Amino acid sequence: MEELIPRLGLALAIGLLVGLERGWRERDAPDRSRTAGIRTYGISGLLGGIAAALANALGSASVLIAGFIGFAAVFASFKWREAEHDEDFSVTGVIAGLAVFALGALAVAGDHRAAAAAGAGLAGVLASREILHGLLRRLTWLELRSALILAVMTAIVLPLLPNRTIDPWGGLNPWEVWFFTVLTAAISFLGYVAVRVLGTTRGLVVSALAGAVISSTAVTLTLGRAAKTDGDAMPKAGAASLAAMVSITRVCVIAAIVQPQVLGTIGLTALAAALGFGLSGMLLLVRISDGPVVDQAARSPFELGPLLAFALLFGSVSTVNAALASHVGEGGLVTTSAISGALDVDVAVLSTLRLVGTSASAAAVGEAVLAAIAVNSLVRLAMAVAIAPARFWIPLLAATACATGFAVTAFLFLPRF
Repeated sequence: MEELIPRLGLALAIGLLVGLERGWRERDAPDRSRTAGIRTYGISGLLGGIAAALANALGSASVLIAGFIGFAAVFASFKWREAEHDEDFSVTGVIAGLAVFALGALAVAGDHRAAAAAGAGLAGVLASREILHGLLRRLTWLELRSALILAVMTAIVLPLLPNRTIDPWGGLNPWEVWFFTVLTAAISFLGYVAVRVLGTTRGLVVSALAGAVISSTAVTLTLGRAAKTDGDAMPKAGAASLAAMVSITRVCVIAAIVQPQVLGTIGLTALAAALGFGLSGMLLLVRISDGPVVDQAARSPFELGPLLAFALLFGSVSTVNAALASHVGEGGLVTTSAISGALDVDVAVLSTLRLVGTSASAAAVGEAVLAAIAVNSLVRLAMAVAIAPARFWIPLLAATACATGFAVTAFLFLPRF
């Protein structure tokens, strides 16, 4: 009995939480014109808890089943009358009522923590109607299809791939190659969705930062080309510096997800470099005005062609890294990571991170990751020098030098964990 009372209270609270969202959305409706509001949903959750309690007391699950069927019939009939009157074809209210009853029962007869989490999630989904509908309106069918195809490939293909190394050096694991490919694409997709939802018309800084989550190199090249026709290229160099800051932060996020212990080696140094780029970018953007944007033809990171190319490159670099680590030791990691970082910093970082605990220590892998970041920054600068005017790449060179100075100071004098 002592445990039943708080569980029934949770069942009531779940219903009240959902009812609060439903009632607020229909707050302007005339009194007694709605089938269910905050009180009805609250009672529905409590009713589900009571049905589950009775089923436990009587030792018969049929009591709960009969209660759910009866509740569904009564609730749906009233909602049907309301829908006829309002000419409304939405079934969301009915599904929400059934979910509240079921979660109330789960709170009493099952895992109450899962019921509480699911209740909060249900209320959050109901409250996000405008956001979700707006997202669907902004994304195109090609983008949604790419994401759906990738989801199917991940759910079906990933479990079928062998989760073991298939090369003599222990570097090529097909399951890990595809998993990390999906993980990297998912991180990029967050930035891509931000660009599509927020738009790139909110100024140079927002568009550059959002685009850098997808590709900081692409942002730098786009800004460099634009600087050829714009007399004031300094703000664009500042935006490119901020894009470099985002690139380094992205590497730290990937490391935190894949191998958190490596952050002890790279964390302070990488953050110092990001700080250098960030401060330089802010100084260069002092004279910015609304208007210029990064006009990117952003492509979905979930397109199959680029994904397969990334997976192929990642698998190749992983195999080479493992082979060198087994023959020449950890010292070869820095070299291979630097070379692969010139091609793709994500490939370089992921291929070295996965060697932690097998053929390399966390400290050696951390140094290899830092080498990849450094080389990638230099290659980005070299591309800017090749395609952009001096008024763009000279400020970017100064920003890179500032970030390098910050990073070297942190590497030499700050502790590692």
